[in-house]
Amino acid sequence: MTAADESRPHPSSSQRRPVSGDLAAARPVLEGPDVGRVIDRMAHELLEKTGGGADVVLLGIPTRGITLARRLAARISAFQALTVPTGSLDITLYRDDLRLKAARALEETDVPGDGIDGKLVVLVDDVLFSGRSVRAALDALADLGRPRAVQLAVLVDRGHRELPIRADYVGKNIPTSLKETVHVMLTEDDGRDAVLLGPADLGRVSA
Repeated sequence: MTAADESRPHPSSSQRRPVSGDLAAARPVLEGPDVGRVIDRMAHELLEKTGGGADVVLLGIPTRGITLARRLAARISAFQALTVPTGSLDITLYRDDLRLKAARALEETDVPGDGIDGKLVVLVDDVLFSGRSVRAALDALADLGRPRAVQLAVLVDRGHRELPIRADYVGKNIPTSLKETVHVMLTEDDGRDAVLLGPADLGRVSA
């Protein structure tokens, strides 16, 4: 993400991707600057654990994982004067619930020009829940190349894993019940930065 990208105006309310449901009953867990500080910490941890960020590629899982990947790349660039390639990874056709739900629109897969072979790929998502989205992302990634290693970065880990998957970088661990949903809002997509916790029937469930 370049400085020009950061300076572009945020999308209007008609362009933003909605967070489903009535959020009036949701309570804030993180607001505004707190989200930025969490992302900064994740960027520092990524630099430390990857030996300075060399050969790292950030691939966001749609939709807010893409925005988060770009944010992380921008902060890494600010801290280390390093340009980290970013892209997106559509997992729609790799989900294990594909045949159980109505057809959904495909998202974009965008891999940086140098590809992922031999790279350290960090998958980026907003919320880690059951682990099934990450499993789908690993399957999708295998069709694109052979990275040297794969890591996972998430803004929120809410627990309740159904698969043996663990994040390498976690912004915040939020204990939840299965009757609750974590809503991540990012300025580029939603007009504000926030992490909200609300009733499960009010919004989307991230896996």
